Amino acid sequence: MAGMADSTFDIVSKVDQMEADNALHQAQKEVAQRYDFKNVGASIEQSGEKVLMKASSEERVKAILEVYEAKLIKRGISLRSIDAGDPYPSGKEYRIESTLKAGIDQENAKKINKIIRDEAPKSVKSQIQGDELRVSSKSRDDLQETMALLKGKDLDVALQFVNFR
Repeated sequence: MAGMADSTFDIVSKVDQMEADNALHQAQKEVAQRYDFKNVGASIEQSGEKVLMKASSEERVKAILEVYEAKLIKRGISLRSIDAGDPYPSGKEYRIESTLKAGIDQENAKKINKIIRDEAPKSVKSQIQGDELRVSSKSRDDLQETMALLKGKDLDVALQFVNFR
């Protein structure tokens, strides 16, 4: 290829596991201390890849989820990275299971690819590589414009832009 090499960046969707763990521990502390969670079997704990919230009523278990989400936001983790199920009864208690999403699934990768193809500057090309996308162009300005374009879109995943070179 003659001339300048292409500039590139990768679009990824990752969660800082340390921050996620810290958010969980803070939520556990708050649930243990709050008066409205006393004697209602309220708890939040890690169970493998999942975070399991339990309480005696649907309202209480939803309140625990709100506490957890607030802690995640404080730690800089987008709520698009959390996948929380609906409350469901289990014996005498209600439970919510949530997981943290990492990687961009095929469906969202295709959506992002289409946005880049349709709306980004013409020199910009993107390709799906596993659970991330590589975006390239001869113009760094076009790449930055593409990042701004994607930040403005309401997508189902939290995006980070890495390896900009």
